[in-house]
Amino acid sequence: MRDNAEHSELPSPAHDSPDRPHPGAVLLLTPAQAAARLQVRESWLRAKVSARVVPCTFVGRHLRFSEQDLADIVAAGRTEPRRGRRNRRAP
Repeated sequence: MRDNAEHSELPSPAHDSPDRPHPGAVLLLTPAQAAARLQVRESWLRAKVSARVVPCTFVGRHLRFSEQDLADIVAAGRTEPRRGRRNRRAP
């Protein structure tokens, strides 16, 4: 017979839901889902991956993106506004 204390530490597969990830689990998005979240074309995102200019995760041969990957892509594209006066040409 099993020790109940030992068994109670393990998560029960019967109570796991595919809709709710385990605490601490990293949610990975497909390229289509990531592109939709970034509001860009999937082809643009795949081209950036091929050029190795955006972070991504491979699970075997499958391309995926974490929330951190998306945050890093957005942060890399951020630009600061110009400061100072613009030079204007005299008429």
